[in-house]
Amino acid sequence: MSSNLDRLAASEPEPLGPPQPSAPDAAVPAWLGSAQWLHDSPVDDSAAERRWSDESIDDPFDPGDPDSDGPLRRRWRSTPAAAIGLVIVGVLATLVALYTAFADGATGADVPVAFPESAGAATSSTVSVQTADPPAELVISVVGLVHRPGLVRLPPQSRVADALEKAGGARSGADLLSLNLAQPLRDGDQVLVGFADPAGGPQMRSAVVAVDGAGGAPPPSAGATTGALPPAAAEQPRVDLNTATEAELDTLPGVGPVTAAAIIAWRNANGRFSSVDQLAEVDGIGPARLEKLRDRVTV
Repeated sequence: MSSNLDRLAASEPEPLGPPQPSAPDAAVPAWLGSAQWLHDSPVDDSAAERRWSDESIDDPFDPGDPDSDGPLRRRWRSTPAAAIGLVIVGVLATLVALYTAFADGATGADVPVAFPESAGAATSSTVSVQTADPPAELVISVVGLVHRPGLVRLPPQSRVADALEKAGGARSGADLLSLNLAQPLRDGDQVLVGFADPAGGPQMRSAVVAVDGAGGAPPPSAGATTGALPPAAAEQPRVDLNTATEAELDTLPGVGPVTAAAIIAWRNANGRFSSVDQLAEVDGIGPARLEKLRDRVTV
């Protein structure tokens, strides 16, 4: 068997040693020649050249470059157009909302607006206006020529005639022509019953005096006054100095029984008065008293 092994060993070629590097260039140090690092792998220059020649270089500034940034550039280019479209849609929606609001306001429809309630604020902003209830009864003042003057109480919607009846009715000589007996009364009104002299003497016309001057009270009847005498009524009839009695002369202002007797004595002694100025010749009548009597006497 050993002879067989020797024969096989003699027939195998002698193994070659490790490859020896070629002789370095004279200008390159021997240690920096073609030596490689332990982790380096042999580089195939032809493969590297083929890889660089096959791969394309992206040019971001070349619009004709069919590289992978095409979709990205197209996406960025489409973004402004989409934004403009959204803005236009928003403006149109706003215009439609404004038109609808103004159209509803033009037709008179109230658009409810909800406001937040602040702390401590009232729960309702509606102010209710309370209307005063009408009084259960009317209190009317009736004065003047009535049998029972004073305050009378009447039901609502009563009239002047009801107030006079409640006060016992009008007395003789009362001025009822100046009163509108059908006039409605208000609470607090006053019915003033005046008097009239058929002979043309002093008179005071009747009237309804409202509780407030112009607060909606019924207006006084036509021709009624509140107590002031009209000029015709204020003018008193003149006393004739030639025919007046002592009692009639005694009613004149500033003339008493003594002066009235002196006027009759002068008339008996001198005859008829021919002028009012002759009263100055009567004892007790001076210039001041004569001026008071000038408009009250005649001859």
